[in-house]
Amino acid sequence: MKLIASLTSPYARKVRIVLHEKRIDCPLTVDIPWNADSQVPNFNPLGKVPVLVLDDGSTLFDSRVIVDYLDHLTPVSRLVPSEHRKAVQVKRWEALADGICDAGIAVVLERKRPAAKQDADWIARQLGKVEAGLKMLSEDLAERSWCNGEGYTLADIAVGCCLGYLDLRFAEIDWRGPYPNLAKFADKLAQRPAFAETVPQA
Repeated sequence: MKLIASLTSPYARKVRIVLHEKRIDCPLTVDIPWNADSQVPNFNPLGKVPVLVLDDGSTLFDSRVIVDYLDHLTPVSRLVPSEHRKAVQVKRWEALADGICDAGIAVVLERKRPAAKQDADWIARQLGKVEAGLKMLSEDLAERSWCNGEGYTLADIAVGCCLGYLDLRFAEIDWRGPYPNLAKFADKLAQRPAFAETVPQA
């Protein structure tokens, strides 16, 4: 089994953290999907990372599919509750965090276009999604120690990766000031080895 990933992808970081927390040894192959020589399309027709290549040569893609597979691969440090309603709540957190990243990445890609061709309204709309998502994250977290209120789960990993991606790509977004509970939460997660060892570098 091996993981194909970009070191700056928040989705790939989520998978790498899950591997660390589950104590699953999995070699990492770094591949940038935007590069002309990228091999990612050979493993995922959508040309996206992360991709998990299984021992039989088959592949799994989309981080949510991969982390679900990994969480059931070993009982060590279960990250999604077995009870369905609680599991759905964890997945809801993950969907919100990933959705904020989706909007952020849309902005990053738009800003790569020549300035004259960039759509300012499109960028503003996506940044509006980021802001609305952050507001909901903060409101839902409130003063709890963990997203689901009981313990460390995939929800916390997804939110931590989301906030880390904003730090990486959007220095102009001051989310820590308006949302001190998210700032405190992110600082706590940063102390975990799985987060400390996967900090994205531009």
